[in-house]
Amino acid sequence: MYIAVDFDGTIVEHRYPKIGREKPFAIETLKKLRDDGHQLILWTVREGRLLDEAVDFCKARGLVFYAVNSNYEEERADHRSYSRKLKADIFIDDCNVGGLPEWDVIYRAISTGKTLRDIYAEDGCCGRAKRHWWQWWR
Repeated sequence: MYIAVDFDGTIVEHRYPKIGREKPFAIETLKKLRDDGHQLILWTVREGRLLDEAVDFCKARGLVFYAVNSNYEEERADHRSYSRKLKADIFIDDCNVGGLPEWDVIYRAISTGKTLRDIYAEDGCCGRAKRHWWQWWR
């Protein structure tokens, strides 16, 4: 599976353009996903020196990405089939609707194929079943 991962606010605390502190279990979880056979793509707004700093930060912790801001390492903007849109199966980003789940939940969802709702229900953290959004007015 191809997994695109944001940097600021996801792997590290959001301190752009500086690099924030590493989020607990982010690097370890991503390395485990990589070791499980997934292709990780660093997907960030960072460019130039700031991008190099982010890549070096991860590399120093043993996390090397399949590609950075591209679909594959050799992809270039002048390629005939180039598209700015990543062809990833999953995007992990702190700006998800509902925010960023904890890294153990992310790993469980990807490794088991379960939905976040199923995982939260298994953990008993959702209480009674939630109503659908259109039922909240009742």
